[in-house]
Parts: sequence; structure tokens; C-alpha cells
Amino acid sequence: MNNIITSFKIATNALSKNRMRTFLTVLGVMIGISSVTVIVSAGDSIEKLVYDQMASFGSDFIQAEVRAPKSSGGSLGQAQGIVITTMNENDRQDILDLPYIDKAYSSVTAQELVSWSGNIKKTLIYGVSADFIDIDSSEIDQGRFFTEEEDNNLSRVVVLGKDVKEELFGSNDAIGQNVKVNKQNYTVIGTMKDRGTIFFFNMDELIYIPIQTTQKMILGINHVISITSQLNDSSRDQEAVSDIQKILRANHNITNPDRDDFEVMSMADAQDLMNTVVGGVTLLLIALAAVSLVVGGVGIMNIMYATVAERTFEIGLRKSIGASKKAILQQFLAEAIVITLLGGIYGILLGIFMIYIVYLIATYYGFAWDFSLSLSGLVLALGFSIVVGLIFGLYPAKRAADLDPIAAIRKE
Repeated sequence: MNNIITSFKIATNALSKNRMRTFLTVLGVMIGISSVTVIVSAGDSIEKLVYDQMASFGSDFIQAEVRAPKSSGGSLGQAQGIVITTMNENDRQDILDLPYIDKAYSSVTAQELVSWSGNIKKTLIYGVSADFIDIDSSEIDQGRFFTEEEDNNLSRVVVLGKDVKEELFGSNDAIGQNVKVNKQNYTVIGTMKDRGTIFFFNMDELIYIPIQTTQKMILGINHVISITSQLNDSSRDQEAVSDIQKILRANHNITNPDRDDFEVMSMADAQDLMNTVVGGVTLLLIALAAVSLVVGGVGIMNIMYATVAERTFEIGLRKSIGASKKAILQQFLAEAIVITLLGGIYGILLGIFMIYIVYLIATYYGFAWDFSLSLSGLVLALGFSIVVGLIFGLYPAKRAADLDPIAAIRKE
């Protein structure tokens, strides 16, 4: 034990004599360790954020969305401009006939300028069925939501998201006022409560218009992009997914599932998918951070080789007066471990600071982001730093231990 303590004392003294070189080597390790710490902790925070935001929708929903068939490139095909126009109101009505479906709403989106009294805002129109307000967790602040009758009558009514209302009307009362949408007057019948940001999208920037009004008066279409259904028994979610798939295939004349122009997913399926995606991205980022640790390890090996070359005479002198191979090996391994420990400790401190900065930025932009320190991430980072020090310091240390004392002294 005394020999090990002595080795670390000698190592500390030797490293302090070349402070700049030691600092640069420690810096390389520190960057890698801080990266691992931040990535693992951020992964935990993102996973919790995604889970909480999905949980806010509840577990009793089934989402059916349009999707380009696999033969047309799937999601990539849609990104390239393929438009699916087969999903419509008839699909929603058939889904509502299922005994375990309580309500369902269809939706489309459009982007338009909305104006009132000289105030103009570019915003996203969310055209939805009247059941939306009973299914979604959004709440009315003032006024009311539109009715199914207003939807069927193509009424020009609108419900404003919180931010849209404030930007157009400020402190003025919006209820009963007419706003211009697509150069037509729409009567404001309600405003929404603060919803915040969900999946990096500000829900308070939306305005809500009856779906049929949006289709006919604004977009000139007859199709929808999604149908959201609410179950009266969440335990039957997989049965619902299967039955909705059958309904859509029958309505869209599809016999081969590979040609499905839609995707149906329960909230449980969506959560599993998001957890898989977040986990995969986190592992990829950890692998990239590990590359920087390997680079730091190469730096450790480089400085150890330089140290052995500079102190050849010292090594030979120590061995000539009785120092064993083991003692020399321990001394230089101790130097490598001290470097990586310093890099690990300062890297963790830097990582904690960066995690706090990310937390401040995320909360500033309205994300429900936790200040999360992953214990597994800290242990992984510190453990990896020690392993890097041992691996990349071992060969130079062994080379120093194997030096012939007479040849070493003569070299000086």
C-alpha cells in the first residue's frame, strides 16, 4: 500500500513540473467525460419529457394518420411531396360505429395569415371536428368551442390559441370580434387556455376552425390527414388498432397490407416507439462521445511516451539503486491514472454545469425539462476515464519498466 501511495506522490510531482502539457492532456479527457455525462443525463431528461407529454394525452387514444405506401417510399415518399387523399369523413363515421369507440375527430392543417385591426400574424390553422375539445387535453379559457352543427353548416367561426389571441388583441376582449382568415371574416367564439410546447411545437400558436369549413372554404379539399379516436376501454387498444386497420383497408380498397396508405397506432405503441428512438439516439451520441475519450487516451499515451523518453536517465538511476520493475510500472501507471482522474472529475463538473445550462435554456423556451443528473452516467464517465488511463498508460509504463538501467544511464 505504501508503494502505491509513493508512486502517486512521485507521479503528482512529475506532472506538476510540466503543467501546460499536463493541462492539455487532461483537457482532452475532460471534454470526452463531460460529453458522456451530458448525453446520458440529457437522454434521461428527454425520455421523461417525451413520456410526460405523451401521458398528458392519456392512454385511451388511437391515432390513424395518412402515410404513403411502402411501395411509394413510406414516410420518405411523403417528405418528397406525395399527397395521400384517401382518408376522409366516411372513415371517421365507420370508426365511430365500433362499440368501444366513444368519440373521434378528424383533422387537417393549413398555414394562413390572420389579422385584426391592423395586427397580422402568420399562424397554423388546425381544422378539427367538434369532438376535438372532448378528446384533447386543451381547455377553453373564454367563450366556447364550435359545435357539430356549425361544422356541418360550414360556419366561419374560429377559436384562438393563447399566443394568437394576445398578439392580435392584447388585453382587449376577442369574443365576438371578426378576424380575417384567407381574406374572409371569421367570428371569434372562444380562446384557449395556455397549453405550452409539446414535442417542440407551440400549441398556443394554433387557431381552431371547423374541419369542413377548413376543407371547403380554405383548402378546397375533401380529405383529412388524421383521425383520433377515444376508447371507452383502454385495455382493448390493440383490438381497436386491428379493427380500424380493417375498416380503412376496406374503405380504401386495399388487400395487401404493404400498400396501406395509413398508419394506426395506440398510445402504448407510440410510447414504445419514442422510447426506442430516444434510446437509440442516446446510444449513438454516447458512441460519438466515446470517440473523443479515445482521442484523449491517445493524448495520454503520447505524453507518457514523451515522459519516458525525457526521464530515461532517472529511470535507469532508480533501477540501478534497487527500484523494481513493478515500482517503475506503478509510477508511470499512476501518472496516467492521475491524468484521467483529473480529467474525469473536472469533466463531470463541466458536464453538470452544461446540464444546468441546457435546463435553463429548455425551461426558458417552455419545455417541461427536468434538471436530471444520471448516476449511471456519472459512474460510466468516471469508470471509462480510469479504464482509458489504464489502457493507454500501460504500454508506455511497461516500456519504462523494461528499460535496462545501464543502457538508460549511458543514454543520458
